[in-house]
Amino acid sequence: MSAPLPILFVDEHLAVVHKPAGLLSVPDLGRVLRAEGLAAEPVHRLDREVSGCLIVARDEETRAALERAFREREITKVYWALVRGTPRRLVGEIKYPLLHDGRHARVSARGQAASTRYRVLRRLAVDGGEGGVGGEGDKVCECEIELVTGRYNQIRVHFAHDGHPLVGERKYARGADDPLGAKRLALHAWRVGFEHPRTGARLELEAPLPEELQALLARCRLVAG
Repeated sequence: MSAPLPILFVDEHLAVVHKPAGLLSVPDLGRVLRAEGLAAEPVHRLDREVSGCLIVARDEETRAALERAFREREITKVYWALVRGTPRRLVGEIKYPLLHDGRHARVSARGQAASTRYRVLRRLAVDGGEGGVGGEGDKVCECEIELVTGRYNQIRVHFAHDGHPLVGERKYARGADDPLGAKRLALHAWRVGFEHPRTGARLELEAPLPEELQALLARCRLVAG
């Protein structure tokens, strides 16, 4: 990494860092943090292509407490995404069961229960050049997404299966053209909220959108109605 990782919060027990896209949560993130003088390891993971809030523990007792909080769904994880097209409902919940199959996940009756809540923030149209906009394939939505469960690639699979893959999705988009030609997945771990396992203080932290995601938004315009 050429620049230090942004630290959103740090104390003697844990830290919340802003992971950039392109960096593996394990093992790369811990190695980068140690090189910067912060001995800590991730308590959860974000896909390589996903940026945003990631919690790391600085001691084993804190790690165990945070892992327990994740298992008991006591940690709030809110994501930002650009999805293709317009979901049928502007506020909804996607609940397809997911089966982790090697390096992929898929919807399957044999899979584990999975729940993804979302809210459409804005309906947008991709700038078609000369102020024009193409057809329905050139519409995208800016969404706020909350993970109820945390299955492998859950957000990506749920939205793709629902007919609205994420902008920049190559793994689960089934050959659909990306209206923005994004070079990275338009998914960002936007906010995280939890009780500090050692102090009891409530932490609510937010990672601002990286420049490359802001650039995607700059190529869109608001759709009225």
